[in-house]
Amino acid sequence: MPRFHCPGDLSVGGSIELPAGAARHVQVLRMQPGHTLTLFNGDGHEYTALIERMGRSDVVVHVRSREPVDREAPRAVHLAVGMPANERMDWLVEKATELGVASLQPLATARAVLKLQPERAQKKQAHWQSVAESACEQCGRNRVPLIHPVADVAGWLARVRSEPHARFILSPRQGSGSLHTLAAASALVLSGPEGGLTPEEEQAAVAAGFQPVKLGERVLRAETAPLAALTLLTLAA
Repeated sequence: MPRFHCPGDLSVGGSIELPAGAARHVQVLRMQPGHTLTLFNGDGHEYTALIERMGRSDVVVHVRSREPVDREAPRAVHLAVGMPANERMDWLVEKATELGVASLQPLATARAVLKLQPERAQKKQAHWQSVAESACEQCGRNRVPLIHPVADVAGWLARVRSEPHARFILSPRQGSGSLHTLAAASALVLSGPEGGLTPEEEQAAVAAGFQPVKLGERVLRAETAPLAALTLLTLAA
């Protein structure tokens, strides 16, 4: 059954107009009044809806039922990543969502290839949030991970210093800890861009309570390393 993200109130027994993107997909799929689809708004439930009316560009559905469906990872893992360039960040957001990430923080780092001015950074954040929503439609998640606004490393480290997560920084240079034996209910993982984090950025993270860890002897790409850490932390829960 087709699944669509539909933010806002999905009251059982009510009728709503689908968002423009979902309506276009319904049109492309050549669905008709009387056909059934699944909606979710991020509250952890799935809603079964029946198509009532289709216009040239709008689709109205009647919400028939609501069921709690939990497909979340057993541990909340939050990623903070030095933004890789071009479509690699889109790919990272998509795959991290499929693997169960709780939230993702894009970071502007000293060696990052991708440099964003404030207005473009806001547009990119909205785009990445849309990528996460689409990934949830595909993979079956009913809670959409939050993609935070782009932040600089120093300001972000100051904000997360008091948060109650187990904290790790992926560091090929000085990593000595392990992700396999973590007992905490939530984890925060910091990973660098293509050129890695600078020694000064790593030192600032360690001072903020991040434990350096190494994922192995092979060199992983900037978009691969955080996904590997996410997978290890999820499987070890």
